[in-house]
Amino acid sequence: MHIGIDARLLYYQMGGISQYVRWLLPALAKLDQVNRYTVFHSRKDGRTYTPSVPNFQRQNLGTPCHHRLERWTLAGELSRFRLDVLHSPDFIPPQFGARRHIITVHDLNFIYYPEFLTPESMRYYADQIQWAVAKADHIAADSHATRYDLIEHLRVPPDKVTTIHLAANPLYAREYEATAVQQTLDQFHLPRSFILFVGTLEPRKNIPFLLEAYDRLRQTTAVDVPLILVGRKGWIYDDVFKHIEELGLTGQVRHLEGIYDEQLAHLYHAAGVLVTPSHYEGFGLPALEAMHCGCPVIVSNRGSLPEIVGPAGLTLDVLDETEWTDALYRVLTDSALRQRMIAAGYEQAATFSWPKTAEMTRWLYLTG
Repeated sequence: MHIGIDARLLYYQMGGISQYVRWLLPALAKLDQVNRYTVFHSRKDGRTYTPSVPNFQRQNLGTPCHHRLERWTLAGELSRFRLDVLHSPDFIPPQFGARRHIITVHDLNFIYYPEFLTPESMRYYADQIQWAVAKADHIAADSHATRYDLIEHLRVPPDKVTTIHLAANPLYAREYEATAVQQTLDQFHLPRSFILFVGTLEPRKNIPFLLEAYDRLRQTTAVDVPLILVGRKGWIYDDVFKHIEELGLTGQVRHLEGIYDEQLAHLYHAAGVLVTPSHYEGFGLPALEAMHCGCPVIVSNRGSLPEIVGPAGLTLDVLDETEWTDALYRVLTDSALRQRMIAAGYEQAATFSWPKTAEMTRWLYLTG
């Protein structure tokens, strides 16, 4: 079979969807030496993510991601390749261009919380998602939660959606020398056992709520560790910094951006706990990364997060500030609880792997 994979998004940004494509490709190449793969890059991208094996080739396309005419211009560019299957990891397939179209839907955040998207993003997703799921021959969902949302809210037939869990960057499962971890801590002037948040600073992440719980922790207990926010500034992020000032936490809350993966792995290893109080997550990679690194996790009870952390993490009401404060205190002060969570986290993280993701994805290409 001739299988096409759309990798244009990697030129524009390196967020969760791009990371998914980046690690899926080598896993597929290791698994499948029979079928022919064409990986479509942006013609502007000087990097390549196409595996260097005989049955994988790179082709460049001119159509930019998320362009208003993308459906039609992309279809025109693809028509000459005579694809049996086209996989669109960013969920919007072209109008035509392959015999069968597979898409991956990562979340339906815009349905639950339209107020958390930029107006531009809301228009893009709301205008196209219903068409995309109808056009696709089969849909891969990152989680059972997203699969349920597709069936429940968009009326997609259950037999048209398959859950295929993602996995973490293999870098997070490596072992790291204590000296390397300490060098990163020294670089950013950080102690150990801090509270760590990883993600884009945007309304969906519920960071003001986290700040309230953290402030309550400091006011009512003897715990005195900083809160470290790692991630780029999204939209409406000013509210986060305004709230930090209002609570008088300027000296206790740090924001770091531009962190490399290996540095982030060091931070996971040094942190006392990772917190993800999001209103909604389609998957929740930071929680999975943290568990690989032996960092206990506390997450909200929304979206896919309970599914990803399983019994290894604490899953809390996203609106109960007292519950979050108490959980932070217990994880940071109860060494027996920490050790149980760390051991369970390693076990839970091991259930997600790129070979497993690639195997299910290839099965979808051949049969879906």
